[in-house]
Amino acid sequence: MEKVLPGLAMLAVAAVVFALIGMGWRSRLRRQSDIEQLPAVPPELGAPLVAADGQYVASTTAGDWLDRIAVHDLGIRTNARLTVHPEGVLMDRSGAPALFIPTARLSGIRQDSGMAGKFVEKDGLLVLSWTLGAHQLDTGFRTRRAADKPALLQTLQELISAGPQTDAHSGK
Repeated sequence: MEKVLPGLAMLAVAAVVFALIGMGWRSRLRRQSDIEQLPAVPPELGAPLVAADGQYVASTTAGDWLDRIAVHDLGIRTNARLTVHPEGVLMDRSGAPALFIPTARLSGIRQDSGMAGKFVEKDGLLVLSWTLGAHQLDTGFRTRRAADKPALLQTLQELISAGPQTDAHSGK
């Protein structure tokens, strides 16, 4: 009996913690309900310019690496295959819908060491900045092999610089 009561108390505490986590996630989903649907994957994509296996980390509000986007399964960390096409970036995610970011919506690429609960070595993550409706997002991807990252980074930089861009100074 002296071991049963502490065990039941721990189970009760764990149940309360999980209930609070669930309530927080549902609240986040309600707050983010204005985020539009994800772009559809085009039926015919051009040949991949570069590809790599790795981990889709999460999507967050741009500039706020802790504000994970919960809607459309964008907050779920999963294994993924990232392919870069002339039309945009495709992340084929295991257990979640594919994420396609059209080239015109891409605004930047950088390397970082962490976001939304995933921290790695310096510059271990590739972070894509892009627009979904009125929302600016950052999406993190970690390559499985470090040797794949330079080619991805270079190809993404070239794709973004060749795509339609807005000049921040002139507004054009």
